[in-house]
Amino acid sequence: MAQHVKLNPAALEELRTINPRLVSYNVEMTEVTGGTFWKAYTDAQIDGTEQVPPPDFSKGMAAMHQWYDPIDTTNPRLRKLAKALGSAWVRVSGTWATKTYYDFEGKGTAPEGYQNCLSKQQWLNLLDFVKAVDGKLLISVANCQGLHSADEPWNPSQAEQIFRLSTEYGVPIEAVEFTNEPNMMEMTGFPKGYTPEHFRRDQDLFHKWVRTNYPDCLVVGPCTCDPSAMMDGDSTSAGIANVMPTCTTAQLMDGCTEKLDVFSYHYYNGVSERMAAMMPAAYSPESEAMSEGYLGMAGKCARAFAPQRDKYCPGGEMWVTESGDAGAGGHTWASTYLEVPRTLNEFAHFTTITNGVIFHNTLASSDYGYLKHGTFVPRPSYFAALLWTRLMGTTVYATAEPLREGAHVYAHSRKDGKEGVVYLVINTSWTETTTVELPKAAEVYALTGNGKMRSRTMLLNGTELVLGEGDALPEMTGKAVEAGVLEVAPGSCTFIVM
Repeated sequence: MAQHVKLNPAALEELRTINPRLVSYNVEMTEVTGGTFWKAYTDAQIDGTEQVPPPDFSKGMAAMHQWYDPIDTTNPRLRKLAKALGSAWVRVSGTWATKTYYDFEGKGTAPEGYQNCLSKQQWLNLLDFVKAVDGKLLISVANCQGLHSADEPWNPSQAEQIFRLSTEYGVPIEAVEFTNEPNMMEMTGFPKGYTPEHFRRDQDLFHKWVRTNYPDCLVVGPCTCDPSAMMDGDSTSAGIANVMPTCTTAQLMDGCTEKLDVFSYHYYNGVSERMAAMMPAAYSPESEAMSEGYLGMAGKCARAFAPQRDKYCPGGEMWVTESGDAGAGGHTWASTYLEVPRTLNEFAHFTTITNGVIFHNTLASSDYGYLKHGTFVPRPSYFAALLWTRLMGTTVYATAEPLREGAHVYAHSRKDGKEGVVYLVINTSWTETTTVELPKAAEVYALTGNGKMRSRTMLLNGTELVLGEGDALPEMTGKAVEAGVLEVAPGSCTFIVM
């Protein structure tokens, strides 16, 4: 059914002011050190002409992973494109980080019980990257068999090295999560026999250590990917439990004595094709990529975790420290234009519910990265995030428009500080044009696929967005339109500045 929207800026009601670093991102520890990450899809799989074979789960997670060399965090293109997004939080974490040995003395090998080494130069290069992009650094620390056994309390022998080096280098760690996805327990790399009770003991020890030695560092947590909060029914959580033992956020947090400064959780729109056979209830096919259920997951998760935030971090912000298209490395369309409606809807819907930061996973790795691994060529989702950071201010308004097929309507203040408002209208219909009635002249930024929804590039007002000579960013200017009726094409995302 075609939709008609009548914009009325005078009737907007202010909801809140949000964190200016809403749009942030992950640079996984496995990217810094080199390591395994999600397998890249083939061109045919990205185009949707070849199916993704189900993995051999007898091989565990290795069936879905491949080895990647470290990314070059000194690369000029990477730094230029990251800096263009504006000042952001840079999170260096992931499952790999829980088992990383800080080899700052150059031994070259990790002691038994660790999985990999982080060299001093790799970390200094990462710190230089954070400085170059005007970022703020968030990490998680090692908590594995190499550091201590389950029966032994966590100790700061490793953490103090990375905190001290970062501080001395002039790029301090400004926020920290104890570990990545502790609810995954065994998979996340904890010591053998580790339980939620052990986690509560050690998280309190770590938080006390941080507050004693680095009192300006924000304590963030618990960094869970809690399926019971993310999905309806028991089938999803049961599927995860078939692969690995899990526990709930409450089991990890009830009884902790150290309070959080920021509440964090992870959110994905279910699982990708890789895990569809094992977790069918958590998988959404391409035909549902713009459905209300699929796009509504960001808001659903924010509402589900808000009571936990209020319980464990009353009055604090809520940070989504991992977010992306889908768990297990993203859908096959994650690198195409079809990911843009989800990306922009996530930013916009989240801000209508709460204040916080969303860390896209990742900046430059896997199929759901903003940039292609290795070449750092920007994907459509990168340009969508870039346009958001250029146009959308920090004041969020209620539009009084219900979310419905064909019309997801959001409004923010102008990023340029001028009086006025910026609307974002996402036409979630595959076939019907949405008409928008403009009360006055405006600048329009219409994002569409380049001929198809699974396009590798994106159009802005009909012009392809690609890097120019010397990695010059393309012109991203609006089109002046007069008051009247504006047509928003099926599947398009349109910013309207007035």
